[in-house]
Amino acid sequence: MRFVFDTNVYVSAFAIPDSKAGLAFALASRGVFDLVVSPEILAELLGKLADPKFGFSRAELEDAERRIRNFAVVVEPELRLSIVTDEPDNRILECAIAAGASAVVTGDRHLLALKSYQGIGIMTVSDLLYTFPEML
Repeated sequence: MRFVFDTNVYVSAFAIPDSKAGLAFALASRGVFDLVVSPEILAELLGKLADPKFGFSRAELEDAERRIRNFAVVVEPELRLSIVTDEPDNRILECAIAAGASAVVTGDRHLLALKSYQGIGIMTVSDLLYTFPEML
């Protein structure tokens, strides 16, 4: 199974490692499922983590990117979408399509309202964890 995490999932995973998102990231790092990311998602994530709200240092940002790249599949979407009004959310869907993902994992209500897109499920972190109860 292949999953694309929305930026908000990564932010939660790195800002609060003991959160549900942190657990989901740990499952991906253990190879329980394939995690797919795009350069656009990584750029948005690093920008958010660098924001004073989270205050990640340059070293912490580099560590976050390295940790993701160590096991995630990086895809370069060729398709450009304009499905939802928040442009970064379209980058998530583009990545999912390019990856042939099973689902997008997000906390974003606009994406969750879609429920699925072109056969790709859209679920919460809790839904994802429920999918792998034996791995928790």
